[in-house]
Amino acid sequence: MKSFFLVLSFFALVASLALASDPSPLQDFCVADNASKVFVNGKVCKDPKLAQANDFFFSGSTSPATRPTH
Repeated sequence: MKSFFLVLSFFALVASLALASDPSPLQDFCVADNASKVFVNGKVCKDPKLAQANDFFFSGSTSPATRPTH
């Protein structure tokens, strides 16, 4: 009986840890708002409704010649 409760407690602990995960990374993004005058530990995020696909594109590394050589 004692071992049953030990095993049951172990599985309850493991199940609770498995459910304690981060939400989907598709919902977790912050597009910096460079026009904002407020500075809170970095840049302020844009309203997610105003984020566009162009905010996630960087054209500076399209050419192999622009990569730094180490």
